[in-house]
Amino acid sequence: METTETEEVKLEENEQDTVEDNVESIEEAKEAKEAKEEDSFKDKYYYLAAEMQNMQRRFDKEKENLLKFGSEKILRDLLDVVDNFERTLGFIKDDQDEKIKNLYVGLDMVSKQFIEALSKHGLKRVDALGNKFDPNFHEALAQQPSEGKEDMEILQVHQEGYTLNERLIRPSKVVVVKN
Repeated sequence: METTETEEVKLEENEQDTVEDNVESIEEAKEAKEAKEEDSFKDKYYYLAAEMQNMQRRFDKEKENLLKFGSEKILRDLLDVVDNFERTLGFIKDDQDEKIKNLYVGLDMVSKQFIEALSKHGLKRVDALGNKFDPNFHEALAQQPSEGKEDMEILQVHQEGYTLNERLIRPSKVVVVKN
């Protein structure tokens, strides 16, 4: 079988077309793979960018809480000093001796100044006496009947409670009315 020159040319053209088609399909496959990798990198970039934003928010929240409540431990310890001031003032309040009265006035001024300094840092006394018992801010030590008072009204405060920037650091220890 002899092939003519035109048939050989046609065969060569077919082979060349096949090679060109193969090259084109390889190039298309490469382009598709590169596009897929690019999309994958974009997805990873967006994920990391979102993660960084979340981490920054968490960091800012932690920093805010640290600034807001970082002094809680020392303020809690200073509450014992406040309690001792109040106990001392309670013991000498009604004394008739002139020196003790002067001492009372001085200690009362120091106590008020001390509490004012603590309040500048976010410490507030829990309002308890005469209010309704709230287990979120009060700790009931006892119950006792009382005429003319509502049930669960706070009758007596044994130890003042305090909040630091609206967070309870010590509940008020109270006696409530139980009729």
